[in-house]
This record gives sequence, structure tokens and C-alpha cells, in this order.
Amino acid sequence: MFGRSLPALLALLATACVAPQPPAPPASASVVQAAREVAAPAAEWTANCTDWDEWDKRAAPFRVHGDTYHVGTCGISALLVAGAEGHVLLDTGTRGGARVVLENIRLLGFRPENLAAVLTSHEHFDHVGGAWWVHQNSGAPILTSPQAEQVIKTGQDHPDDPQRGMHTPMRPVPAQYVSAITPGQPVTIAGLTFTPIATPGHTPGALSWQWESCEGTDCKTIVYADSLSPVSADGYRFSDRPNYVAAYRDGLSRLAALDCDILLTPHPSASRMRDKLVAGDLTAAPGCAEYAAAIEERLDRRLAEEAAQ
Repeated sequence: MFGRSLPALLALLATACVAPQPPAPPASASVVQAAREVAAPAAEWTANCTDWDEWDKRAAPFRVHGDTYHVGTCGISALLVAGAEGHVLLDTGTRGGARVVLENIRLLGFRPENLAAVLTSHEHFDHVGGAWWVHQNSGAPILTSPQAEQVIKTGQDHPDDPQRGMHTPMRPVPAQYVSAITPGQPVTIAGLTFTPIATPGHTPGALSWQWESCEGTDCKTIVYADSLSPVSADGYRFSDRPNYVAAYRDGLSRLAALDCDILLTPHPSASRMRDKLVAGDLTAAPGCAEYAAAIEERLDRRLAEEAAQ
């Protein structure tokens, strides 16, 4: 009776009803400059967010330093580094939290379509579970560690993840949009340069990132250090995996040695971000060395507890 199949007719109707959309305006220096004036004061974030807050709780974006912004939720960090040639997002939050992240990017006057890349900390759903959604809304590729690459592509835990089996699988990002970087080798994206540092432990593919943001001649080195806590599924023993523990300690040593004016972490409270914002000084302690030392103490306690069992 019909000359066309129902799917073909629906596709034709959809095409007929939706006008072609113009491409998003490109990033520009004027938009980057305007965002500095649009960003909410950090006091708005501290007024609405508590330590170890809910992961998907909405929070206002604020400027960290220069053109680096916190665009995450109250409980999970996501950082935007803006540039005249394009922007870079570090982490996406959960699938639900990614909606807040994208809204915050827009509130600053930026367009998700101008994201040049998404960089990852560690390959768990609370930090990169929204990678698929962000990619769908921006087209941005995902840059991650060699160990985390298959996790992002498949949504499945790494076989060596201490928390393997604890989390619901993530929605995978199409493989052609996921690439592995080489830890230790700086990457330049849309004119912005970042150095990835291998800091395995919390997961096998965990990365920390270092870059510089400037306000005129006042330049600060910012480090987004991974969570690094020795948390695991029941029955997992770090002490049964000496090579993993050695890599864990090596990563902590690399982190401790970094130039690190401002320390930020995937869980804001892990680096006392709220306390620093209230005090008006994001350069306050802990810095990278103190943070790494505290994590190593936790690892040592965990190993001692395992030895006593």
C-alpha cells in the first residue's frame, strides 16, 4: 500500500521538520575575556556546596585563575581551560553531572561545540561517566591514558582495577573518538599545553594533569591531581600485587615533585578546595607534595592492615 517503509517515512518527516542548523561560532579572544566577567564569585559555590557533597548537585561555575574554571558539581570537579582557538575540559562528572557541566560551560558564554578535547583523570563513572554525553553534545575527542583507553571505549572496568565489579558499566564512547596519550609528554590542544602524569593506584589508568594559567603576568601552575586513594572491592589485597604497589608509589613520587601553585582534585574536598575558597587563597596547603604524602600514609596503613589479617 505504501511506497516507502515506515522508518523511511519517519526519517523523511524528521528531515523536513528540522531546519539545517548553522555551525557554532568559533572560539575567540573576546569570548574568553568576557567569561572572566560573567563567572560567579567563588563565594556562590561555597554558599551552596558542602564538603563531600552530592555528586550531581548543581553548582555555579567559578574562575580558578586566568582562564581556568571549575564547571563541575558540588561533589565532583570538572575543569574548563578556555582558549581563543578552543577549549579543553578535564573530566565530565557522572552521566547526570555532565548535564550540569555543559550548562555551566554555556553560563560562562562558551559553547560546548568549541571543546577541542576532553582529558580524563581516572576511569570511574563518577568522573568520566558523562564522557559519552559530553562527546554527543560537543564532538570533542577523549584523550586518556593507555590503560584507561579500553575502559572509555567499552564502558567496562579494567581487569586490574582495585574496584572492579563495584560500579555499573558506563556508556562507551565510540572508539574512533578515544585516543591514548603518552604520560610525561606534553600535549598541545587548540594552543593550550598540558602535561599528563601517570599516577596509577586508585585505578590502573589514572592520570594527573599540569598546566599554566595566567592573569596578565601573574602565571600559576595548576595541577589536577587524581584521587589516588587506596580503595578497593571486598577481597582485594594491594599487598598481593607488589608491582602495582610499586607503580602506585612511583606515581606519588612524580606528583610530589611537581611544580604546583594550585592543587585541584576530582573530589574537591580531597584537596580542601572549599576551605581554600573560603579563605580566599587557592594556593594554600595542601599542595602536591603534602597531598602525595598523605596518600602514601593511607597506602601504608592499608598495607599494614592487610599484613595483620
